[in-house]
Amino acid sequence: MAAVSLRLGDLVWGKLGRYPPWPGKIVNPPKDLKKPRGKKCFFVKFFGTEDHAWIKVEQLKPYHPHKEEMIKINKGKRFQQAVDAVEEFLRKTKGKDQASSHNSTEEKNRRNSSEERGKQSAGEEKRKTSLSEGKVKKGTGEGKKRVSSVSSERGSKSPLKRAQDQSPRKRGRPPKDEKDLTIPESSTVKRVMTGTVAGFKWPPSVSEPVKDSDPHFHHFLLSQTEKPAVCYQAITKKLKVCEEETGSTSIQAADSTAVNGSITPTDKKIGFLGLGLMGSGIVSNLLKMGHTVTVWNRTAEKCDLFIQEGARLGRTPAEVVSTCDITFACVSDPKAAKDLVLGPSGVLQGIRPGKCYVDMSTVDADTVTELAQVIVSRGGRFLEAPVSGNQQLSNDGMLVILAAGDRGLYEDCSSCFQAMGKTSFFLGEVGNAAKMMLIVNMVQGSFMATIAEGLTLAQVTGQSQQTLLDILNQGQLASIFLDQKCQNILQGNFKPDFYLKYIQKDLRLAIALGDSVNHPTPMAAAANEVYKRAKALDQSDNDMSAVYRAYIH
Repeated sequence: MAAVSLRLGDLVWGKLGRYPPWPGKIVNPPKDLKKPRGKKCFFVKFFGTEDHAWIKVEQLKPYHPHKEEMIKINKGKRFQQAVDAVEEFLRKTKGKDQASSHNSTEEKNRRNSSEERGKQSAGEEKRKTSLSEGKVKKGTGEGKKRVSSVSSERGSKSPLKRAQDQSPRKRGRPPKDEKDLTIPESSTVKRVMTGTVAGFKWPPSVSEPVKDSDPHFHHFLLSQTEKPAVCYQAITKKLKVCEEETGSTSIQAADSTAVNGSITPTDKKIGFLGLGLMGSGIVSNLLKMGHTVTVWNRTAEKCDLFIQEGARLGRTPAEVVSTCDITFACVSDPKAAKDLVLGPSGVLQGIRPGKCYVDMSTVDADTVTELAQVIVSRGGRFLEAPVSGNQQLSNDGMLVILAAGDRGLYEDCSSCFQAMGKTSFFLGEVGNAAKMMLIVNMVQGSFMATIAEGLTLAQVTGQSQQTLLDILNQGQLASIFLDQKCQNILQGNFKPDFYLKYIQKDLRLAIALGDSVNHPTPMAAAANEVYKRAKALDQSDNDMSAVYRAYIH
């Protein structure tokens, strides 16, 4: 592509990762947002979204010359809304330019008039000075020159200064309504952080009052081109930290609406497959927030409670998918996830163009990639969205959702994610969420094993386990997780909040992930062996904290 000359304020088409070119405007970046190293790039603010990104020059095209071309190849509703936003922006700009031109003409006339009056006043003053100087002796020529200069200065400056003071604004300064014709900012954008301390704020739109979004929910999105960024960028109501060294990363918050502190549910029909520890809490919260939900579970009796709460019953996964717009699934492991999609009367049989499938199971990246391929091959849309949390957090609607795949589908799931969780992250292409979820659970499982090891070591050395917990709760390791799991052990209560067999499965998959990239995972491997011993002691269906029993038997 031939090089184009672009500058601040230009309207452009920006290519952002694997997504289609999108209309935007080159703007000044926030002062604390550092420019990525490497090739020349501009900071672009995209219309119709809350996206802002550093985009390389070769990924930008001028807006007007390529407008018709882009409209032909992009037909989506959100894309059309973005183009409409550009046209509205141009109309407003044109109107303000015309008003500015009219004001400038009037100002120029006033200035010319003021200058003419100033010249006349200066001429009169000069004549008076000349008469006065005629009386001075010839030998005082130098003094005459100095007096004449000073008098002329006074005579010319004062009227001009008075005229300028009477002018509605100083020369060169734009009127208030011309300050910065930036694209209106959504209320969700509050603060973005780069580095560890510096931060900036986007100003609210002048034309649109700031509205509060759901104060309990945050969206994080990561879009990648070429190389992945070293971490995510985030826009939330609260301060979040971000660093980026390579590639182009967009920052956007998915659309959401809060009404009196509650969630406005999507009008799409929602399906849900799998009513285990996590799925049950998720469905309950979807129903509470007003979503239309159809449920299916391998053990049909588990559906009864949700039917009483207003859910509809699906006889097979295929039937649920065919009758719903977006179908979620949350099952135990890779085999269950594949069987659900590929088995008899499975999800795949209900998929047709436009149907959406969201897999919330914690599985490996290969499994989720295979599922995505078969869903998309039938014209469906796919999103992986495993969740971090436990039964209690699921019941409370406080899960953390890790999503990857179809970003448009991620946005369509916004109200659902708000109902079931406190935070969602969009991590790019399919497989990223699976990998991240396994890493998170690897850390959690290893930590749980270490807690159990510490408590048993305290016991055998004559130390109080309760005192150990008190000390930990006063230190840097203090957390709800630590306290709850220690209390489980001290009370001998291993009622499942997160099945031990599932955390061992996640450790096994995380170790395999490390092996696939030749990365050592010795701590996870050691923890995995302890969980395997606990399973051998019939602790599989107990809470993960029952790993403690592997140390005392």
